[in-house]
Amino acid sequence: MNGMKVKIDPDDLYIVSGTVHPKLAEETVKAMGLTLGPLNTKRFANSELYVQYDASVRGKHVIIIQTFAHDYKRNLSVNDALMETMLLIDAARRSSAREITVVIPYLGYSRQDRKAKGREPISAAVVTHMLESAGAHRLVTIDMHSPQVQGTFRGPFDHLIAERLILEGLREEMADRDPELFAIVSPDTGRAKESERAADILGVRLRHLQKTRDRHDSSKLVRPKRLQGVEGRICIMTDDMIDTAGTLLTAAETLRKSGATGVIASATHALLSDPALDRLQDTAIDKLIVTDTVPVDYARKVLGDRLVVLPVAPLIADALREIATGGSVSDLFGGRNYF
Repeated sequence: MNGMKVKIDPDDLYIVSGTVHPKLAEETVKAMGLTLGPLNTKRFANSELYVQYDASVRGKHVIIIQTFAHDYKRNLSVNDALMETMLLIDAARRSSAREITVVIPYLGYSRQDRKAKGREPISAAVVTHMLESAGAHRLVTIDMHSPQVQGTFRGPFDHLIAERLILEGLREEMADRDPELFAIVSPDTGRAKESERAADILGVRLRHLQKTRDRHDSSKLVRPKRLQGVEGRICIMTDDMIDTAGTLLTAAETLRKSGATGVIASATHALLSDPALDRLQDTAIDKLIVTDTVPVDYARKVLGDRLVVLPVAPLIADALREIATGGSVSDLFGGRNYF
């Protein structure tokens, strides 16, 4: 090919958006120089969902873009998103689509990736098995909570990582200030490896903040009273998701008590379930940097300039170009997307 990129054949693709977070799908196809395929969707009076492709998909590569998150604006739940996606897959398969790729920027249920207690499900495996049974040939997602979930799907499962986006956002916050004014803080042991890498790339010191559960009430987090090495510094925390923000806020409070002059938090998936936004209005956190893998319009209104939202549409578009033209998705990330 003499190093030349293979062009996408728009007639070969039929890209549709689910009802949850359609803006992300629209921005993705725009970045690809394409448009969304026509689709009919509705909800029956008893809340059941209905979908129909509005043009032929026979012999085409159908790409479905739908994040598995709660869309407050449209009053749609994670389960609505999952069910609608299943119907879209089934409709494409029964309409003789050649290939079906499902892009799920945030993969709901992915936190339940193992049996931590007796008599409970492995929900991540349940979801991927459902998608496979419906007829999905390939899955694409961003920053899974547990990358080993890829092993539960028997087809290609592309794991995109938003690390580059997040680090660029953090660099902008650091501007040209002395790196010694900052510290990366790992909010728990699960983020230690990612925090170490971020500290190395940004050239700032690293600190680890322990987190344990109250032995009398497992819903409560216990932090040390102080953390050495952060006094007089702006502390940066990174995570894959923020749900109720309990972990984030307890960490920020400890850092403030330890003499930190500022706290910046970042995460790929801003789920921000209640009471997250109430908690984040607390002044312990100066700025929150997230991506738009899930709808964040309401959070923007509540948090204002304290919320920085980084677009993931270009990232998804690049991956879909590689998939549509037989290229390499892992090369986009230097092979790190399988770690």
